[in-house]
Amino acid sequence: MKKTVVIDVVGLSYSLIGEHTPFLKQWFASKHQATIDPMLPALTTSVQSTYVTGKWPSETGIVGNGWYDRIDSEVKFWKQSNKLVAGEKIWERAKKIDPNFTVSKMFWWYNMYSTADFSATPRPQYPSDGIKLPDCYTQPGDLRDKLQKELGTFPLFQFWGPQTTIKSSRWIADASMLVDKWHNPTLTLIYLPHLDYCVQKFGQDFSKIANDLREIDDVCRDLIQHYEKQGAEVVVLSEYGITNVSRPIHINRILREAGMIRYREERGLELFDAGASPAFATPDHQIAHVYINDPGVFEKVRSILENTPGVELVLDKEQQKEYHIDHERSGDLVVVADADSWFTYYYWLDDARAPDYARLVAIHQKPGYDPVEMFMDQTNPLIKLKAGYKLGRKLLGFRYLMNVISLDATLVKGSHGRIGTAREHHPVFVSSQNVGNNLSAVDVYDQLWKIMTAGVLQKQTR
Repeated sequence: MKKTVVIDVVGLSYSLIGEHTPFLKQWFASKHQATIDPMLPALTTSVQSTYVTGKWPSETGIVGNGWYDRIDSEVKFWKQSNKLVAGEKIWERAKKIDPNFTVSKMFWWYNMYSTADFSATPRPQYPSDGIKLPDCYTQPGDLRDKLQKELGTFPLFQFWGPQTTIKSSRWIADASMLVDKWHNPTLTLIYLPHLDYCVQKFGQDFSKIANDLREIDDVCRDLIQHYEKQGAEVVVLSEYGITNVSRPIHINRILREAGMIRYREERGLELFDAGASPAFATPDHQIAHVYINDPGVFEKVRSILENTPGVELVLDKEQQKEYHIDHERSGDLVVVADADSWFTYYYWLDDARAPDYARLVAIHQKPGYDPVEMFMDQTNPLIKLKAGYKLGRKLLGFRYLMNVISLDATLVKGSHGRIGTAREHHPVFVSSQNVGNNLSAVDVYDQLWKIMTAGVLQKQTR
C-alpha cells in the first residue's frame, strides 16, 4: 500500500492561510484543495472518529468530547479508550488486505488500547499525594521511554492550559518523525493542536495570532518535507474551522433558575450533582447535550431552551436523526448555538461558591468543556506571583492547588461545534489527489482509503 501521512492541523481553515503561513500557502497552491462540510458536532473526538471509520456519530457513538453516563450517573469528558469508538478503523481494514500494513497514531484521540501498531497520547501521572506530573502513554509501552529519552518529557502543561505554546505540537511532530525513522509505518496519523488553542483564545485576530500561525507553519514544513523525502503521500486536513464569538450562554444557570439543577454543598462550595438533577446540560463548545432525568420536565426544558437568546437549534431524538447524532449517549435534547455564541458549563450563581475545580485546569472533573482554562484570573494583579508560589510548593514536594484560572467566560473569542458556517471557515482537505471541491465528513474516509490503496486494488482486480 502507499505510504500515507495525514496531518491534522486542528482549527485550520483557508481563512487562516496567507502571509503568516508562507510554506502552507505555497504547498497548498501546488496541491488540490477541498473543503469538508462541518458535521454535527464539529468537535475533535467526534470528527476524528468519523474520519477513521467512515461512520457518523450515530454509529460510532462519539457524540461529543464527553457525555453523561446514565448508568454511573456521571458526566465523563476526554476519556481515552479506543473501545468507545464503534466501527472498524481504516487501518484494521487495511491489515486484512496487507498483513504487513502498520499504522502510527500520534495523538489522535481515543488512542489507548487501540489496534494501532504505534501510538502516543497525553497521559499525566497522578501520584497518590494528588499532584499531576507530565507524561504520555504509548503503544508499545517502551516507545514512551525511547521518545522521552530523545525529546524530553512530553510538555503536558504546554499542551493545554494558560501556558499552552508551540512546544507540544513541536514535540508531537518530532516524535512522529522518530517513529517513522524507527518503524517506517505505512499510515501515520498526526495531531497538531496549536492553532486550536490560540484561535479559541483570540478569534481570527491576526494581530494576536500571527506568530502562532508562523509557528505551526514551520512545524508543518518540517513534517511535510520529511515525509515527502520518504516518498509518502501527504494529506493535510482539519476537523473544523474556528469562528469569532462574543456571547457565552450559561445554559446550566438558566436551567438552575428553572429549578432543574441540583448540587451538594461541600466546604461552602457547590458541587454539581448530575444524577439528582431533573435536567442539565453538558456543554461542548457550540453544542450542548441536555439530559433529562425527570421525563415530566421535558416540554418545559425544551420551551426554555427554544426561547433562550443565542440558541439556534433544539433537537429531540427524532430530529437528531437528520444530523446523524442520534445515539444512546446523545442528550434527550441536543442544543446548538448561533454563530456568535457558545455554551459554558457554569451552574453556580455566585463565584464565591464555585467548586474548587472551576479555577483549575481540570478537564476530567468539569461537567462540560471549559475553554476559559486557557486564561489566568485577570482580576488578580498578583496572579503570576500566585502561580509561581504554587509551582514552588510543587517543586518542594508539598501539596498544592493551582487555582489560578479565570471565571470570566467573555475572554473566549473563538469557538466551533455548530454547522452552517461560511465556506472559508470550513475544515480543509489538501492532497495531490483531485477529490472535488468539497467533501462530507464520511467522504474523508473514502478518500484516504483511495490514497492508501492506489495501485493495490487495481492489481487485485486485473
